[in-house]
Amino acid sequence: MNRIKDAFAKKQKNLLNIYFTAGYPSLHDTVPILKALSEAGADLIEIGMPFSDPLADGPVIQQSSTVALANGMNLRVLFEQLKDIRASVPETPILLMGYLNPVMQFGVDNFCREAAAAGADGVILPDLPLDDYVAEYQDIFRRHNLRPVFLITPQTAPERIRRIDELTDSFLYLVSGPGTTGGANTQAEGVQEAYFQRIEAMNLRNPRLIGFGIGDKASFQNACQYAEGAIIGSAFIRALDGVDDAPAAAKRFVSSVLA
Repeated sequence: MNRIKDAFAKKQKNLLNIYFTAGYPSLHDTVPILKALSEAGADLIEIGMPFSDPLADGPVIQQSSTVALANGMNLRVLFEQLKDIRASVPETPILLMGYLNPVMQFGVDNFCREAAAAGADGVILPDLPLDDYVAEYQDIFRRHNLRPVFLITPQTAPERIRRIDELTDSFLYLVSGPGTTGGANTQAEGVQEAYFQRIEAMNLRNPRLIGFGIGDKASFQNACQYAEGAIIGSAFIRALDGVDDAPAAAKRFVSSVLA
């Protein structure tokens, strides 16, 4: 089973991938938010595994990680929370997004086994070197039927892009420009458009999702002109800040993007 590929086969354009941090705003919000996002129409869902030093994340997601860790979230708690998720969310792809250090501490094989058992379809580890993945972890990921997702930036060389395309069977995560998640996109529009068009012209086998700097209906629709869909994270985390009913806030946010 490859729920990720199935999602792209079912809906070839305007796929919405929503990121949120496990254990935020409160420890037990993870599953209710996940269910609400799926019910509201999110096509893919990324669950952030909170870490104390999230290098690629901007201040909004960093703060959510700090809160989640203080709430008591960790990998064991997350896997326990997700253990029955496929009974209520059978089809929506679920990806775990985080950093290599906690995964190494947990044990890569143990992590992949637990992630797969919890219903995860893929893993995004921005600081996992490609060569290390191939040499040490590829067989483990395959054994547990987990798809890796790798990030591509405007500076990624064409030969590396093609290698990434060969190594995964999920999607390509196109970072929209320089900086961290949640920041304003500082690239000139023409430069960004040329980058997206250059990737499109490579005729890669995997679909593409654009992330970083996508935060509302307008930026989502703009990104979808250049890829199969887009990823929203920081804007959704902000929408959860201070709410009394996180699942209701999740449904409102998805509706605001897709309506």
